[in-house]
Amino acid sequence: MKNIGNIKLKPSSTIREALDVIDKGAMQIAIVVDEEDRLVGTLTDGDIRRGLLRGLSLDSAIEPIIFKNPTVAKISDTKEEILKKALAKKLHQIPIVDEENRVVGIKEIEELVSSSVKPNKVVLMVGGLGTRLRPLTENTPKPMLMVGNKPILQTIVEKFAEYGFVNIVMCVNYKSHVIQDYFGDGSSFGVNIEYVLEEKRMGTAGALSLLKEVPNEPFFVMNGDLLTNVNFEHLHHYHLANNSMATMCVREYDFQVPYGVVNMQDGKIVSIKEKPVQKFFVSAGIYMLNPKAIEYIEKDTFFDMPILFEKLIGIGKNTLSFPIREYWLDIGRMEEYERANSEYGDVF
Repeated sequence: MKNIGNIKLKPSSTIREALDVIDKGAMQIAIVVDEEDRLVGTLTDGDIRRGLLRGLSLDSAIEPIIFKNPTVAKISDTKEEILKKALAKKLHQIPIVDEENRVVGIKEIEELVSSSVKPNKVVLMVGGLGTRLRPLTENTPKPMLMVGNKPILQTIVEKFAEYGFVNIVMCVNYKSHVIQDYFGDGSSFGVNIEYVLEEKRMGTAGALSLLKEVPNEPFFVMNGDLLTNVNFEHLHHYHLANNSMATMCVREYDFQVPYGVVNMQDGKIVSIKEKPVQKFFVSAGIYMLNPKAIEYIEKDTFFDMPILFEKLIGIGKNTLSFPIREYWLDIGRMEEYERANSEYGDVF
């Protein structure tokens, strides 16, 4: 049982404080208690992301997003009883309380029932031409461009391996031999790598129809030209906990209109807003899919990920967004490549 001293919060704590606690606590959860350490509820990364999507800010109190009916175990429960409670609800941690409902610790279930290596596959889309980064990509695939002291793709592979996701599939096309010669079977990088060759451009979802075997577990799909510190384990847990068919990582994008915006009604000006900032959520190029999602991808044709999501939405499947607040950079143009090199040392 682990101490909860560094993951305790009060209902009046802010979302910013909660994020700091969850990130530093390394347990993916915060315990919310009252003044006498009695359990009020729990808070996870998923609870916070849903709150942010509802419009809460980092300075909002956590009280509205606390999960107030968590499953708990008694301090007198045996290991088998704790496991039974946790597995029945597919929990990864379970608070331990005494007879007065005071939290005395927390038990991490994953350590008891599984190894650190996880079976979920990671499909990396690394066949792009990288035309906007020429001449750098004339002889080198974009994912193999050096950022920091290593290729972009190596950083991606190492970040997944850090969370125990070591079964990698690379969908290759342009200059594929460069990637295959560098990574081989992945053993030098502590992972297992297999390759799928796209004979023609298939899109970010179409290439999934070429997989030799349909994955048995939910699997990741990620563009091979991204640098990010996203917690892949959080994404995995979020996808499972919400019974999602397809989960898309999204990032907030701000755009400032450079003019005064005039609002009119029946030809009359009702208000003027000077240079307003519009906020949108955009796709971050990172996804997690249920294996059954592959059934909705048309074979032997170009099929991008937005097309798949639109198809799943149209037939009523559960599709979710996962807001990214961590570092994220899409390296598509020269200015982003230069920025990545300047920031890499501090971020990674």
